[in-house]
Amino acid sequence: MGPTASGKTDLALALCDCLPLEIISVDSALVYRGMDIGTAKPSIELRAQYPHHLVDILDPRESYSVATFRRDALRIMADITRRERVPFLVGGTMLYYRALQQGLAILPDAQPELRKQLEKRWREQGLEVLHKELAERDPVAAKRIHRNDPQRILRALEVALATGKAMTEHWAQQTEDKLRYRVFKLALWPQDRAVLHQRIAQRFDQMLATGFIDEVTGLKKRGDLTENMPSIRSVGYRQVWKYLSGELDYEQMRERGVIATRQLAKRQLTWLRSEAEVELLDMLNYPLVQVSERVRLFIG
Repeated sequence: MGPTASGKTDLALALCDCLPLEIISVDSALVYRGMDIGTAKPSIELRAQYPHHLVDILDPRESYSVATFRRDALRIMADITRRERVPFLVGGTMLYYRALQQGLAILPDAQPELRKQLEKRWREQGLEVLHKELAERDPVAAKRIHRNDPQRILRALEVALATGKAMTEHWAQQTEDKLRYRVFKLALWPQDRAVLHQRIAQRFDQMLATGFIDEVTGLKKRGDLTENMPSIRSVGYRQVWKYLSGELDYEQMRERGVIATRQLAKRQLTWLRSEAEVELLDMLNYPLVQVSERVRLFIG
């Protein structure tokens, strides 16, 4: 685990070189085909050498839920285990990790009419009003859900309004089995937040220099994608999309893209602080030999 731009992939590949590990991506953006540059997706050549599960499995017009991730991950983990290898979960979508370890609450099915009403209010009143209402109905969820995340804000309000019970209460009463695997958790951690911010800016600039705008242009030209879809709301894609729509100039796009990525990293670090039994590694200076030996001893 670790924040964006901390070097998770490099460490993962180094460990795969010396241990019988098989990577399962834990990233809500890497699931989408045709979204390669802005997600820092490992190349096809690299994935041929080091197979990555749950990468390039969906078209950007599709949604991928936490429940679907958990189902897919458990199925793949069972298959890897049957082949006498070790599932190795790598990525930064912290909600996926929590769902995998703790199970999922049984939530009500989608309520189409209620969702339409909420979406109408979103268009007319703005997302901030809905986030404030969520804070009143479910303050714990509102604290965890970013105020610019319409998918999760609308779903949390939908559950609260449909059941009269906060989503947090549903989570507290979750009934699905917790993870039946022993887990060894490693997390890359920035000793100096300024260094992480510098790496985030450098990586975003590198993405722009290697065709990120062209990538989003291709997605926009399809005609069947909108900026409200989960794929296009991914960090970086939303800002470039607005640039191509004329809402931002180049410098604004670049600045907001970097800021959004920093905010993502901050949320990831907040999640990591609440994780139990995590071995934190300095993202710039970790002892690879000792780390690999710790994992080897855990595997047994």
